[in-house]
Amino acid sequence: MTTFVRVCGLSELEEDTPKRVELDGTPVSVVKTEGEVFAIYDVCSHANVSLSEGEVEDCQIECWLHGSSFDLRTGKPSGLPATRPVPVYPVQIEGDDVLVSLTQES
Repeated sequence: MTTFVRVCGLSELEEDTPKRVELDGTPVSVVKTEGEVFAIYDVCSHANVSLSEGEVEDCQIECWLHGSSFDLRTGKPSGLPATRPVPVYPVQIEGDDVLVSLTQES
C-alpha cells in the first residue's frame, strides 16, 4: 500500500519555483508547473547539489551547478553532464494539501 504524507500546501507553491522538503530524511523538490505538481529527488545525479536551487522550464528542472536538466515527469536527464536519472515520486492533491509518497515511480 502506498502511503502519502503532506509536504506543503498547494497555496505555498509558486509556479515554476521549486520548494525543497524533507520526507523521512529524503530531500525532495516539489514543483508546480504547467498545471501539475511534481516531486523529484532533490539531489543531482551528476553532482551532489540541490536541484531545488535550479530553474524550472518546459517541465524540466535544471541543476544550477553544471546545467543538466531533469524531466519532472520521469527524472531522466536531458543532456550532459548527468547521465543517470533521479527518482520521481507520486503526488496527490487533496484540497490545499500536497501529498507525496516515497514510492518511486521511476
